[in-house]
Amino acid sequence: MSGLTVIKIGGVALNSQDTTFEDIVSLQRQGLRQVIVHGGANMVSDWLGRQGTPTSFVRGERVTDLTALEMVAAVLAGLVNKEIVAAINCKGGRAVGISGVDGALIQASVREEKMGFVGQVEAVEPAILLTLLDAGYLPVVAPLSLHQVGRQGEDPHLLNVNGDTAAGEISAAIGAEKLIFLTDVAGILDQSGRLLKTLAPEEAEALIEAGVASKGMIPKIKAGVRALSALGTARIIDGRKPHALILEMEGRFEGTTIQSPGAS
Repeated sequence: MSGLTVIKIGGVALNSQDTTFEDIVSLQRQGLRQVIVHGGANMVSDWLGRQGTPTSFVRGERVTDLTALEMVAAVLAGLVNKEIVAAINCKGGRAVGISGVDGALIQASVREEKMGFVGQVEAVEPAILLTLLDAGYLPVVAPLSLHQVGRQGEDPHLLNVNGDTAAGEISAAIGAEKLIFLTDVAGILDQSGRLLKTLAPEEAEALIEAGVASKGMIPKIKAGVRALSALGTARIIDGRKPHALILEMEGRFEGTTIQSPGAS
């Protein structure tokens, strides 16, 4: 698994002018083994809005009732996932789109009642990822999970999992060398708006407790810290910049590194 990189992309990479997919294809041709995990919260909210369905977030995660869950599944595992796979394949890459449900990849329980059908990841079974990688394909994963633990009665078989959380759990399960979050900010900023280039796990978590890191940055930090149980670093970088991913892999891009003390 040496050299395996997990890349979490969100709405920033869905812009037709973005270079992320071009970079992914270039890196695949160079032999980099990649797993892509994507989000798409803004698109889900847009489609819910078309139905007149309100949506709310708590600490950067969507409160998910049954209506929202159905929309999450339809938009993320359907429209968004296939748009990403199509973009990669049209540029000459070899990608296959799956969700956390396929191959029982992500197995979860309901985390807390107030969040609705939001999954707490209990296990990751990476066999399907390894099969695709060994066959020369790039897995593109939509963040849904099996409702595998504690499901009762008429509860749905699916749960919504935050994309950052899914990326962190997958990274830890497969022992990825690096986890990269492509975001719409320069990285983690301090109270003065200055970029924090390097953080130890406890320093990153302290920013959450102090309210300096908020909203969508919270699950990124938590996922990055979680992934450190199996890898050396997690990187949060500005995916809006042209060829950010290529520059990152060449070590020529600014951002925030979360790493365990003593890691190089």
